[in-house]
Amino acid sequence: MLNNSSTTTQSQIFQIQAQVPQQRLPQFTVPIKAQVSNFPNRTTVAGQTARRVFQILFYLHLFLVAVLVIFLVIYGFVSDAHTHHFHPQKWYPPLLASTACAGIVGFTWQCITARHSTRVVRLAFWLTPLLTCAMGIMFICIGTAVSLAVGIIALVSALIQSLYGCWASPRFEYGTKILSVSIAFPPNKTQGLTLYSILIGILYCCFLVAGIGGARATENRTKLAAFFIFLMLLSLGWTMQFLKNAMYVTISRVKYMHFSGGVDMDTRVAFCDTIKHLTGCVSIGSILVPIIVLFRGFARTTSLVGGDTDEFMFSCVSCYMGIASLLVIRGNRWGFVHVGVYNKGFVQASSDTWEMFIRVGLLELIDLDLTGAFCFLSGVGTGAICSLVSGVWSLVMHKSYATELSIYAFLIGYFMCRLAIAWAQACVSAYYVAYAENPQSTHFDSTIPVRLEQLNRSQALQIFRANNFSRV
Repeated sequence: MLNNSSTTTQSQIFQIQAQVPQQRLPQFTVPIKAQVSNFPNRTTVAGQTARRVFQILFYLHLFLVAVLVIFLVIYGFVSDAHTHHFHPQKWYPPLLASTACAGIVGFTWQCITARHSTRVVRLAFWLTPLLTCAMGIMFICIGTAVSLAVGIIALVSALIQSLYGCWASPRFEYGTKILSVSIAFPPNKTQGLTLYSILIGILYCCFLVAGIGGARATENRTKLAAFFIFLMLLSLGWTMQFLKNAMYVTISRVKYMHFSGGVDMDTRVAFCDTIKHLTGCVSIGSILVPIIVLFRGFARTTSLVGGDTDEFMFSCVSCYMGIASLLVIRGNRWGFVHVGVYNKGFVQASSDTWEMFIRVGLLELIDLDLTGAFCFLSGVGTGAICSLVSGVWSLVMHKSYATELSIYAFLIGYFMCRLAIAWAQACVSAYYVAYAENPQSTHFDSTIPVRLEQLNRSQALQIFRANNFSRV
């Protein structure tokens, strides 16, 4: 009897212990420190192969670009020593100064975002059109055909940004609130990791600037100079996107652990896991996400402009939107959260995350989220500031260099700011994904439920008005 009672007691204890981890921690629970990496492996064989291939491609591209830059710098300056058609003392200083300016402005802006999150959304939406307009006026003042075209594009872009800001103004309150809630308690060492990432970005940009200058010096000897510059700009975009998304995966994993279970994970451990295990996934996402976002934006613009017209240009609007819907399921920035948390392949993580949003009814809320627009406008504003610095300097020193240097400075400033504020966007993504997985968790406030209720009321009101209008 004693043995039977002890056996029964032990089985009850085991059942109780098995039930304890399933219970959610209350909101006031002290976070648990998780310092040791325990990285799951949920990738298929095909996913592991693709991850390894893109990891090799990324590092191989860095090596080839480094060889190309070193060759162009040496060959360019040796060949230009006799012709003197290229003036490096007038070409390099404006661009290097704007690169340093990009790092300073980006780090300052992310500090402002962290400390004044209730104001930065409106500030970005109203300040960026002014800076873009100033950049457009500067391009027009340069006076060349190319600068005139770029200036007109910048002015039209400033107008579109202003109209979009007016149209999106009713969503500012919710966008500000979700940003403030998500970044209220940033992970430890976030500022340090951001600073290191910005420094790496500055060094790489300066390295590519040296290569672009070397290619410019070889224009009188080869017709491939423009092609070499194009390759280096592609490398700039891919590498800066990789740095941004590596930060994105790291911070989103740490914040997801905090939102879902009250666990505080060491940011250094998460970053080491990202670099060690997820380089291939981040490389894939760094290529797919920008392409899909551009195509989806084109499809939406075509849909808004074309409407129900029968013009040939707009005859495939539904086809464009269908393709865009399929692509966004296979590749979206929300998938980076599951990439970091569950070690999934990027396409699988994107599909799982998007299906989860559809299942819990968050898809419309995700589409109306202003965090992506805020980060984009922040990058455009920083790029405009850097373009103004480089352009005005070039106008004073050597006017013929002003157009190209201003364009390069804009690209560098845009990518640098997106890198600087990647942690804030990652926090918002982690909040949405963690909420979608467990909406009843006590770790979340009423921000998302209240917004969903507002959207449902708005839809019901629109349906009611449409029915009354049809009856009349």
